[in-house]
Amino acid sequence: MKRVMVRYRVKPEWASENVELVRAVYDELHETRPEGLRYATFKLDDGVSFVHLAEHDEDGPNQLTRLASFQRFQEGIKERCDDPPVVSDVSTIGAYRLVGESSGRLKAIDFERTSRIQE
Repeated sequence: MKRVMVRYRVKPEWASENVELVRAVYDELHETRPEGLRYATFKLDDGVSFVHLAEHDEDGPNQLTRLASFQRFQEGIKERCDDPPVVSDVSTIGAYRLVGESSGRLKAIDFERTSRIQE
């Protein structure tokens, strides 16, 4: 498995649009359900910094980059960012119930909406 982390900081005026572009990727992922891909996105508490974690099979093509919504997300990323994306290969030391993990399956969670409901 190949695992990467991507981090970047968008300009404040682009934060909402960036969130919408990311959500569109998840909409397409839920529709197409590509095999061999695990993916999560986090917005940091400053509201403009984002971290993406992706894991995919090394044998086949990266299913994420084939999505039309992900290609739209990548368009104009340089213009949206104050700090451009930095891609790092990562290896797992350990994980415990990460992002709503249950029975080995990741559930999509909208943390922003969930936290508002819990308040």
